[in-house]
Amino acid sequence: MKPRIRVYTATVVTVLAFATLPVVLMAQSAAQVARSGDGVVAAAQPLAAAAGARMLELGGNAADAAVAAAFAISVVEPSMNSIGGRNQILIRTPDGEVAGIDGTTSVPLGYDPATAPSAAYGYATVGVPGTVAGLMRLHEEYGSLPLTTVMAPAIDYAEHGFRLLPGEARRQAGSRAQVAESEGARRYYLKPDGSPYGPGERLVQSDMAATLRAISLGGGDAFYRGGIADRIAADMAANGGFLTLEALDTYRAEDSRIVRGSYRGFEMVGSDIPASGAIAILALHIAEVFDPDSMSDEAWASVIAQSLALAMTEYRRDSSDSSAVRVTSKAFARELAQQVRVPSAATMESGSRSGAAMSPLSLALAAGDRDLWLPPDEGHTTHLSAADGNGMAVALTQTIGPGMGAKVATPGLGFLYAVTLGGYLGISEPGERARSGITPLMVLDDGEPLLVLGAAGGIRIVSAVVQAVTRVIDDGLALPAALAAPRVHPDMGPEGLAGFAVEAGPEDGWSEASVEAFRDMGFDITATPRPGAFGRIHGLQYDAVTGTWIGAADPDWEGAAVAPRPAGVSGGNCPKTSE
Repeated sequence: MKPRIRVYTATVVTVLAFATLPVVLMAQSAAQVARSGDGVVAAAQPLAAAAGARMLELGGNAADAAVAAAFAISVVEPSMNSIGGRNQILIRTPDGEVAGIDGTTSVPLGYDPATAPSAAYGYATVGVPGTVAGLMRLHEEYGSLPLTTVMAPAIDYAEHGFRLLPGEARRQAGSRAQVAESEGARRYYLKPDGSPYGPGERLVQSDMAATLRAISLGGGDAFYRGGIADRIAADMAANGGFLTLEALDTYRAEDSRIVRGSYRGFEMVGSDIPASGAIAILALHIAEVFDPDSMSDEAWASVIAQSLALAMTEYRRDSSDSSAVRVTSKAFARELAQQVRVPSAATMESGSRSGAAMSPLSLALAAGDRDLWLPPDEGHTTHLSAADGNGMAVALTQTIGPGMGAKVATPGLGFLYAVTLGGYLGISEPGERARSGITPLMVLDDGEPLLVLGAAGGIRIVSAVVQAVTRVIDDGLALPAALAAPRVHPDMGPEGLAGFAVEAGPEDGWSEASVEAFRDMGFDITATPRPGAFGRIHGLQYDAVTGTWIGAADPDWEGAAVAPRPAGVSGGNCPKTSE
């Protein structure tokens, strides 16, 4: 039996401001919402979403669409991701099974953490890329179209160029000084005079096109073995990197460890470490203890922030099958929920503390755990979601770490590498895979898909995904409205929760009155403008009544949701060039 939910009135395309909600919700543009019974692709760049939708038009499935969009976005959003980076992929098959692929970057076996330099970017931060291996496995095990067909849009965008969107131009310009230090990166992302490309200017990546074409013909072997691998290894050796031919040759995309939970009767499925699906599930399990109908919207948001803070203390703990069971345990969540502070009018669903003010959130850490660490809240990474008309859905998150990753590229290959080593991700042991806030997540209703989610934004990925779930399930919002609603995020200090940040703004955030209400509750509040600072979700919702997928791009970004054109309609979603 499903719980009673608060229902607000909203259309799929237009988000309204409600008298009962003390915030103003921002509406997506028409291009950011799409509906279709034949599937939808939502991605952070319109050309990537169009590439995925084109595969659906050609008779491909959601896996084909996701692979096409992922390769395309590595070309058109290079500040956020790359084929030299990492990914995590969650797949729901038409028969209802859920599987995951771990294409996370790893630490080369020859890496010595005792002697390796600490660095924020450069060759010394480059680990073993996993993106290509993850995408090849997704295509080989779940795709239906030829790889050459699936990769054609990405190759075309690289070879003929595309016009930079303002946000991408701004991010590339922000890394200009560091990019200029690398011969390859300078060649690909700066003009001959050293200036960055501006909004609307065409970026052509001929070497990237050649690399992608080699992969389309030779698969993963073309990247991890042979000529491309030789050039990578030689460039690393010449510039103080640790990535070797052996490390490339032995890399494999692994099965993700699938974790499950539930929230108010809906099943949640995610990926465990090195992804953060278990952390999102734990936060939702904690929040589930409380009844949002018994409190104000601000009080409920404070409960979400505290639930996230409690869950995030698990971020750096050791990983094992038993730890995953503990983290996703409802009993464990209820124990942690005793630390949540809510106004005295709020009640716990169990009734155990009905009407009583709860104790302050202490987040007491066990001895030896005070160094629990979270990565910086940088707004990096990209996420895309794809579904077809036969019940297959894919949530795919891809990243290179902070903007422009390691800021280096091998001359002749055309792509940037991710930051993995040097302390950025807090890992150093050979063979380890990079722990991150990446959180592909699916919400199922009696086994059928309801939400296909994931986000960009560093550790705020977890916060964004959790709040999208609660906005849909607790507030009754359609996904486009849920993504437009303002979010909160805990500020984590050495001892745990130090306060929380809120998306604030007169048009699209928590109102001044709401911010003051948060402070009146006794919380240390940081009011932050919206644009992309609290994660960006590009997700899907399934309407079982109409058999329709609803795709939504986050209104804080420049992405799009694109549906396949019906058979017989002229043209196609994927343009020949960016014109």
